[in-house]
Amino acid sequence: MPSRPHPGAASSDGALQDAALLRRLLRAKDRMDAASQEAWLVSRLAEVSGVSPAYFARSFKRAFGLPPHRYLLTRRIERAIALLRETGLSITEIAFATGWESLGTFGRTFQDVTGRSPSAMRSETRSEARADVHSAGGVPACVLKAAQRPDLAIAVLEKRRRLAKATVPPQTKEES
Repeated sequence: MPSRPHPGAASSDGALQDAALLRRLLRAKDRMDAASQEAWLVSRLAEVSGVSPAYFARSFKRAFGLPPHRYLLTRRIERAIALLRETGLSITEIAFATGWESLGTFGRTFQDVTGRSPSAMRSETRSEARADVHSAGGVPACVLKAAQRPDLAIAVLEKRRRLAKATVPPQTKEES
C-alpha cells in the first residue's frame, strides 16, 4: 500500500498538498490583504488559521514563497505606492494609513524596496501622468503596474548588507 504524505506535506517542488491547510492559510492571507495597515503578528495569523505559530510561519512560506512578515511588508508598500499615485495625501498621512508607526522606517523601507524615496516616486508619477497615455504601445495598464511591483525576493536587511559591502572598501592591516 503506497504511503500517503502527512497533512501539510510539501511536494517535490515545495508546494503544499493539503487543501484544507491551504484554505486556512488563504483565510489569513485574505485578512492581511483586507487590513494590511494593522499589526499582524504571526500568533494572530496562526489563530485565524487554526494552527500553531511555528507551523503557520513554515506553511505560509512554503505556500506563498514569502514569510508572513515580508508578505505584509509587500502589501503595505504596494498600498503606499497606490496612494502616492492616486491621492494628494501627504507622505506622512500615507505612512500612517498603511500601517507604519514611524515615518523614518517607512521612508527607509520604501527606498530599500522600490529604489526610490516616496517623494521621488510621487514626482515621477506626476510627470508620467503628463506624458502621453498611449505611449505604452497598447500594453494594458494592469500589466505595466504588475511589472513595477516591488520585488521582495531578497530581504530588506540583506539588500542593506549587500549595499554596505559594495560601498565600504575592505580594511587592510597596517604592517609594523
